[in-house]
Amino acid sequence: MGALVLVGIAGVSFTSWQSVGRFQQSTDDAFLQADQVIVSAQVAGHVDAVLVTDNEAVAAGQTLARIDTRTAAAKLTQAQAEVQQATAVLAQTKAQIAQQEAQVGQIQAQEVGAQAAAAFADRQVDRYSPLAASGADTQERLDNLKRARDEARAQADAAAAQLLAARRQVQTIRAQLPVAGAQAAQARAHVAQASVDVDDAVEKASIAGRIGDRSVRVGQYVQPGDHLMTLVPTQSLYLLANFKETQLARMRVGQPAKVNVDALGGVALNGVVDSFAPGTGSQFALIAPNNATGNFTKIVQRVPVRIRLDLREMGQAVLVPGMSARVSVDTRDLHPQAPVAGE
Repeated sequence: MGALVLVGIAGVSFTSWQSVGRFQQSTDDAFLQADQVIVSAQVAGHVDAVLVTDNEAVAAGQTLARIDTRTAAAKLTQAQAEVQQATAVLAQTKAQIAQQEAQVGQIQAQEVGAQAAAAFADRQVDRYSPLAASGADTQERLDNLKRARDEARAQADAAAAQLLAARRQVQTIRAQLPVAGAQAAQARAHVAQASVDVDDAVEKASIAGRIGDRSVRVGQYVQPGDHLMTLVPTQSLYLLANFKETQLARMRVGQPAKVNVDALGGVALNGVVDSFAPGTGSQFALIAPNNATGNFTKIVQRVPVRIRLDLREMGQAVLVPGMSARVSVDTRDLHPQAPVAGE
């Protein structure tokens, strides 16, 4: 009887292995991960306030810390003054152009009058020359008319020269417009940069999560790039499982997975294969292996596989990145339905 029981158990086990077990790919080289954000200082200065504590949960957009803004505010005020000055210079240049154009019109009218006077003086000389030659009029009168003609011509030439100079002055002032405009644009850029510096002095959470690795303290002097704290989105955990390359033949995106996190004891989480890394772990190591050597020993490589977890029902409060787990992927379905983002 005992032999029959053992045979039955063996048969059930073999059947289960044939239908299910041989399609399960498992590994305990798996750890919870989160796309954490390192919060760094963006401006230099002393820290005025730290508004969060270690391990505190924060919402996206919440203020985390404030850096002294007096220097940045002074630069902003200076930049705004530069904008006002550049704007005034630009307006002054335009006013000078308008004034010079009006002066051009006035000189042009004077030049027309001078030309008319010169033409009249020419006609007077032409009219009295025959009279003076015949004795009907005096030579003195003709000489006076010629002198007046020469003066009128000189005045006409002077008016023409003044008109040309006035027009060139308009061109000279117009050439200053692009310079004044560029100075105004540069001043506005300084205002924008200074405004960014003032805003960057207030550190805000870019995503929701929990505060970890907080190193910033009130009164501390920080430089741009200094580490302040880390923001961990514990609500968006996923599993990174390192499967052997020999286990990936039937593994596909969308296949279901069972995850046993050590912190949850025997409670299993549901998961879905989300994506495969574009290379083995050794390819992304700081010191890449060099297999082109005289002595070579083949080692089975591991490929990181991202598992999307369903944390809606259990374990979300106690799970944090870095926890170890064991995962088993069911590879029976080679063409699973693609997972829907956000599920």
